[in-house]
Amino acid sequence: MLLQDTQLLETLAHFSRERIPERVVHAKAAGARGYFEVTHDISDITDADFLTGIGKKTELLTRISTVGPERGSADTIRDFHGWAIKFKTAEGNNDWVFNNQPVFFVRDPVKFPSLNRSHKRHPVTNAADADMFWDFHVNSPESIHALMFLFSDRGIPASLRNINGYSGHTYKFTKKDGSYHFVKIHILSNLGIKTLTSAEGNSLAGTHPDALTLDLFEAIATGNFPSYNVYIQTLAPSAVPTFPVNIFDMTKVWPHSLAPLRQVGKIVLDKNPENYFSDIEQAAFSPSAMVPGIEPSADPMLQARMFAYPDAQRYRLGVNYQFLPTNAAKSGVYCPTERDGFMNFKTNYGGDPNYVGSKLRPTAFKGAGETNGVANGSVMEANGAKSIPKEDKFSATPVTFTSEVTDDDFVQPRALWEVFGRQEGCQERFVDTVAEHVSQVKRDWLREEIFRKFTPLSSPYTFISCTLCTSVPPFPFPFWGFVLLL
Repeated sequence: MLLQDTQLLETLAHFSRERIPERVVHAKAAGARGYFEVTHDISDITDADFLTGIGKKTELLTRISTVGPERGSADTIRDFHGWAIKFKTAEGNNDWVFNNQPVFFVRDPVKFPSLNRSHKRHPVTNAADADMFWDFHVNSPESIHALMFLFSDRGIPASLRNINGYSGHTYKFTKKDGSYHFVKIHILSNLGIKTLTSAEGNSLAGTHPDALTLDLFEAIATGNFPSYNVYIQTLAPSAVPTFPVNIFDMTKVWPHSLAPLRQVGKIVLDKNPENYFSDIEQAAFSPSAMVPGIEPSADPMLQARMFAYPDAQRYRLGVNYQFLPTNAAKSGVYCPTERDGFMNFKTNYGGDPNYVGSKLRPTAFKGAGETNGVANGSVMEANGAKSIPKEDKFSATPVTFTSEVTDDDFVQPRALWEVFGRQEGCQERFVDTVAEHVSQVKRDWLREEIFRKFTPLSSPYTFISCTLCTSVPPFPFPFWGFVLLL
């Protein structure tokens, strides 16, 4: 071999650089393309173009993932699943970045990195660690609602065709006249929810670690296109003060009796990726990608994710990640204040001013209230939109509830426990599943703290520790599984 063997050197050099940083969370995923179709009229609450006009179809890209494990891990482990969707609308990209469970573990964004670290590998052993997992959760009592979904029968999907998706966050759907509603979004599978037991999930993880990924791919390849109906829950601003839960709290659901589901449309997945890396691994989603007619609320987790998600993509893919074909908007984008940077393969806006306030080539931001401006050389009023009043205390005031834990944090988990009780064997399976996980905890004091975490759920029972022979604080239900495993 000589240094003049250019093809060999290029091949070796490229091979060492084929991998890009994988996602810190949501690394393992399946992906597909499809469309969203409007089936019901909601033009009374939003002017979003892709959500109005019955029969209108919008191209979409979706990515469904586990959360904690690495890209090479099994997809049938017990974990939340993320569900990201990019709608390529006539007004630009609109991203939904949802989960397959209706609630989340925390509502304080400063806890978000710690939550995910506690679900990952121990910094010394480099292995999953039950003590680390439970140490975080016993010190975050608000996580109990999400833990009940995680360790319930719904903890392991049997297929990505049989999962639901939930915004978790509260959004605002707006109109040009200044009116708006608070909204939560639900995506419900037309095939219903199907799940695996722990034994089934563990078996597939060892023998068929890509089971869910290939199930979705093969279904689409054979023309068995999965479909899901999209619904919203809506709440008028005037109803917020008397609503029984804080509408900006991701650990809570909105009671359907007070905010019933209203259908919007349907999602159909009908095309597999042509190349996984270019279509799915390079795909970048962010809840900050919104079109006119949809706005963020004061939800603190949403506000934090609107920064964290695009920033993660700037790290993984580079500052110009939105130019990649899988991410590029179908509509025209003109933003000359964002230019240069690594891998800029566009015209870079030529000689247009790269600053705001130019009279050489005046520009206006779409949706900029009553302000008039010039865009692409023609005078236009910026979308004719009216600004929502700044004094609106439900959309503009910072939320300060995030870390305070009250009895309200246990009302919905108690109700969920009662729901488990109406399904034969569901409570027992939940207890056994939690017990199996807690049996791996090495510290006795931490086990006691875990038991205390569940105390507020229901009428107390007294439990005598088999290992310590001491009375442990009351539990919400008889932990038969713990008795056997301690």
